Amino acid sequence: MNQLTLEKSTISNELSELLKSANHVVQMEKGTYLFREGMKASELYLILSGRLRVSKGTSDGSELSLRICSQGEIVGELTLFTDEPKYLFDCLLLEDSEIAVIQKDELERKLFENTTLAFEFMKWMSDHFRKTQTKFRDLVLLGKKGALYSTLVRMTNSYGVQKENGIFIDLHLTNQELANFCATTRESVNRMLHELRSLGIISVSRGYITIHDLAYIKREIQCEECPAKYCSIE
Repeated sequence: MNQLTLEKSTISNELSELLKSANHVVQMEKGTYLFREGMKASELYLILSGRLRVSKGTSDGSELSLRICSQGEIVGELTLFTDEPKYLFDCLLLEDSEIAVIQKDELERKLFENTTLAFEFMKWMSDHFRKTQTKFRDLVLLGKKGALYSTLVRMTNSYGVQKENGIFIDLHLTNQELANFCATTRESVNRMLHELRSLGIISVSRGYITIHDLAYIKREIQCEECPAKYCSIE
């Protein structure tokens, strides 16, 4: 395959080089699934372009959104090295995407052969687990309002653009999609967003949120000011 380049990457150069060595690249359309929960897990994926959402179905038929992944990020990694691995989540394409694929067996071979690469992979996995732990901590301990507020903080770290009147979150979301990140209902999110708008903390226009007073939101949840690399929606 031709040499692949990434303008942006959240992983180390070593891991980028490993996954760019994949000889299989797929073009996929918006609205299709890269993998579904329960499918046999035999591949790891590097996003070359586009945007994907990783989510978990719940027993009541609703959905908990966990990550939005974009260029330079890895997905499908969590159970690769277990016996009879299966994917734990659904991965839906939010945009037309180009994705590099590397087989589990090939990844294992390269990690065994290259201790530096294995160490880099372990560090990346550790960071990923820390992100997941902090998100579930907020969902469990902070209640509905805290879950929404912490999600807004994470979105400013991942997609925030500083403007004169505040931080513009450059990610289009419906209230239902935002509710999926907070493990709550659309009606609850509607009510909480209305309260924030009435206080002048945020404004919403055509599905885009601008946060005018991020300090207020952080105070309400007693934000621990975690590094942005851990407090993100990616």
